[in-house]
Amino acid sequence: MEKSHDEAVCDVLVVGSGAGGLSTAITARKNGLKVVVIEKDSFFGGTTAFSGGVLWIPGNHHARQRGVKDSTEAARTYLKNETGNFFRDDAVTAFLDEGPKMLAFFERETEVKFVASEYPDYHPNVEGGVDIGRSVTAAPYDIRRLGPDIARLRPPLETITFMGMMFNSSNNELKHFFNVTKSLTSFLYVGKRLARHMMELALYRRGIQATSGNALVARLAKSALDLGIPIRTGTAATGLWVEDGRVRGAHVQGPDDAVRIEARRGVVLACGGFPHDTRRIAKLYPHVAKGREHLSPTPAGNAGDGVRMAESVGAGIEDQFPSAAAWIPVSKVALGGGRTGLFPHLVDRYKPGVIAVTRKGRRFVNEANSYHDFGVAMIRACEDEPETAAWLICDHATIRQYGLGFVKPAPVPLRPFLKSGYLKTGNSLVELARAAGIDPAGLEATVRIFNQGAEKGQDPEFGRGTTSFNRYLGDSNHKPNPNVGPIRKGPFYAVKVVMGDLGTFDGLKTDTVGRVLDRNAEPIAGLYAVGNDQASIMGGDYPGAGITLGPIMTFGYITGRHLAGVPS
Repeated sequence: MEKSHDEAVCDVLVVGSGAGGLSTAITARKNGLKVVVIEKDSFFGGTTAFSGGVLWIPGNHHARQRGVKDSTEAARTYLKNETGNFFRDDAVTAFLDEGPKMLAFFERETEVKFVASEYPDYHPNVEGGVDIGRSVTAAPYDIRRLGPDIARLRPPLETITFMGMMFNSSNNELKHFFNVTKSLTSFLYVGKRLARHMMELALYRRGIQATSGNALVARLAKSALDLGIPIRTGTAATGLWVEDGRVRGAHVQGPDDAVRIEARRGVVLACGGFPHDTRRIAKLYPHVAKGREHLSPTPAGNAGDGVRMAESVGAGIEDQFPSAAAWIPVSKVALGGGRTGLFPHLVDRYKPGVIAVTRKGRRFVNEANSYHDFGVAMIRACEDEPETAAWLICDHATIRQYGLGFVKPAPVPLRPFLKSGYLKTGNSLVELARAAGIDPAGLEATVRIFNQGAEKGQDPEFGRGTTSFNRYLGDSNHKPNPNVGPIRKGPFYAVKVVMGDLGTFDGLKTDTVGRVLDRNAEPIAGLYAVGNDQASIMGGDYPGAGITLGPIMTFGYITGRHLAGVPS
């Protein structure tokens, strides 16, 4: 039986505590509304806490202050070229108009702060694309400012930390770790970072200098809590409360009891999409539909709750995008104590001396393209294979310089990774191929052909290193091409990758202010969606760093203002 409590009535009920939910809540509260945020997990932060904390906001003030020249029309042209038949003029117009305002609002009114990013667009050679200026990154944050709520901040993804130490998504910081054995400056930088981190672990049992998405969530949560917005963790929405044709609130199961919360202005679904909804992804992910493996490094709680609740009251679903989700190759990692984790391959593929091959030993993609483009190519290349998988290949000098997947560069030893089976090795390419289950003749032929161009810093087959984005995550010290180097001398190594995702693109159909639309494209009174519950305006494509969080926070800002009756 449901009970009442002090917060049984509010203006806005937000279901979910990632960037979408918190940005909506903060904006609505800043405009005078009473807001409650509920989160079914014991942590707040959602997928945002695992992310790089990057927002794609064309026309942002950080770029202008640096003298970067861009225009709204160029960004519109770029998005039109990227999204093709799924270009939504009204939504793109709202995003481009309100994105810079959103950024300025949060930096002016809250604890949220950003720094300029050097990221190029992912396809900078496409008309309207740029080499710099559209992405910003959350500024680092001392999470001790959260006080006792520090315990509820979702930790960063374990596999992309080093002993729990978070890294800024800036390429410049990672360079120090790659060069630790070759540069005194890098050695001193890494030593200082490690010493500070060890002290933090001793005092707080976790790193307290948050970076990337963890910093963004901490800043948003601190801002919400300072505004008196309760964030009720361990509290799940079990269904929508509908009366007289309007969503009036939600049925909620808390740690101790069930309640019904009335939301006078509206319920906002921000549940993180459906990457762990096994039934839905079996229909929408092409490789899963064929019975192939899919491993998402997103929080397990992102299981499609919001989409299901909206469907139960007649919501329409956008499920026709070319890609239902943002693909990323991942590898399984043994974490000890019987635990396993997932490592998202974000930066290793870009380094010279690393290639990716299928089971047949053949390359299938420019490895220095974005994770999503890599994933699209991997799904296509494995259509007729027994599994959707690839192997990253390199030689000994390369793995000691850059690492490979979860394997760290020197001086971290290779033995534990070899012992666990995560890393395969062979003194020859044939020996490596047999150990990894790759066709030996195919791998030998591929490496021979690749090396012919790589010795000169060229990749005639796939054009690796020919865009500013390719080069950004390569090794700028490697000449003449930061992304291309030969695979010369054994022992050789391989890490197997399978398909994963960073979140869903398909989702609930909404209008430009976030109202959920029914199957006749009419707004469902009292129901809104933001974040990955909302169908992406990117049309199933991935144009640049932060194209998830940029629109998420922008439309959260738009929805929050609309709920408060503030004209756009």
